[in-house]
Amino acid sequence: MADLFENPAGLDGFEFLEFCAPEKGLLEPIFERMGFTKVARHRSKDVELWRQGGINLLTNYEKGTPAWHFAQEHGPSACGMAFRCRDAAKAYDHVISQGAEAVTVPVGPMELRIPAIRGIGGALVYLVDRYEGSERASNLSIYDIDFEWLTDDRNPVGAGFEVIDHLTHNVYQGRMDHWADWYGRLFNFREIRFFDIKGEYTGLTSRALTAPDGKIRIPLNQEGENGKGQIEEFLVAMKGEGIQHIALSSQNLLESWDILKSKGQPFMTAPPATYYEMLDERLPGHGEPVEELQKRGILLDGSTENDDPRLLLQIFSETMIGPAFFEFIQRKKDEGFGEGNFKALFESIERDQLARGVLKQKEDA
Repeated sequence: MADLFENPAGLDGFEFLEFCAPEKGLLEPIFERMGFTKVARHRSKDVELWRQGGINLLTNYEKGTPAWHFAQEHGPSACGMAFRCRDAAKAYDHVISQGAEAVTVPVGPMELRIPAIRGIGGALVYLVDRYEGSERASNLSIYDIDFEWLTDDRNPVGAGFEVIDHLTHNVYQGRMDHWADWYGRLFNFREIRFFDIKGEYTGLTSRALTAPDGKIRIPLNQEGENGKGQIEEFLVAMKGEGIQHIALSSQNLLESWDILKSKGQPFMTAPPATYYEMLDERLPGHGEPVEELQKRGILLDGSTENDDPRLLLQIFSETMIGPAFFEFIQRKKDEGFGEGNFKALFESIERDQLARGVLKQKEDA
């Protein structure tokens, strides 16, 4: 996708997500179930690279690092993310001039120093210009320099997921505008969607932001007016603001689902049968195999106006890393976030909260 507007930091998509946990063995089975392979190990730190397609996930257990401290405070979680940029030094100078908080990440001998700033919930945002296909990589990415490869297949297909499509932040009530301004001021993110979702018991408000490159998309969620909903539950479990879910994109979600299922991947509660009975009415002429979608619990959203279907297929995992979960999607020309499914998803999470006793059943009048 071409630049949407001025790109002062030279952003060019997600490079990696960084995960932490108080002890080894908590994250690795989760990544394996989603089709990731451990392809490299850091030369001097307790850090490993897991990959499928163009998606990079790092596990960081190195003591004394920001990731290690994050794990002590928050438990298993996503503790950082890296933005690709054309020139990391220039991008860093720009965001610091706009009020970003600099973070010094310890480095060893002959190791790249990757600039980083403090983001939501204290998680780090790294700025990387040595990535595959970049001018500054000179055929050597950050992994070629700082890691040792463990396999000849450096881009395993896995379950067929190719890119990080978006990730969401859950923030405290009243803080959504602050963080929207933060992303706008530092990176020139713009709001592309606004949602005010009300379930039977609770609600949430969401502002979906996108970077100038069109590749980094970050919805911000905050609890609805009544409180005691899924956002508040996340904030309590996380002990702060942070990444609620991460969306991975495939070119064939039905096939990817089958692979995930064969690996034992658990999914969120499926919507009721009436959801699928209403699909042809909601999206006439969508052309998707409804029975196959229903068998897998996959949601369908988008538009079929003017005989031009623009569709989004999506399904969500159970919570997997602390209170965070994953979304698995396939885009067929639709660039939204499944707005038409938000209420179905929201009510599905409410049903789960009712079953676990987090919410109390309403009494009949």
